[in-house]
Amino acid sequence: MELLRQLAAVGLVFGLLAAALWVLRRRGLASRGGILRPRKGGARLESLERLALSPQHTLHLVRVQDRALLIGAHSGGCTLLESLALPVAAGRASPEAR
Repeated sequence: MELLRQLAAVGLVFGLLAAALWVLRRRGLASRGGILRPRKGGARLESLERLALSPQHTLHLVRVQDRALLIGAHSGGCTLLESLALPVAAGRASPEAR
């Protein structure tokens, strides 16, 4: 009897997960490729470069639409170090062209 209750509880949890995934897919927030699929116009967020300074400190250069952000990551969190405007052509160029 106890085994039947446990199996019913596991089945209920899987059913709730399937229902939540169905709702997210209907609203366009999930796809088979993963959560938060990119827009058809291209990715708005792109990691351009990463530089490891130490095991716990890194610099990240990130493109967000037409801006380049220099972010310092450390054990206490992240800090925005610089925000620069990118020319439209440079922001859309492939990494091989740079």
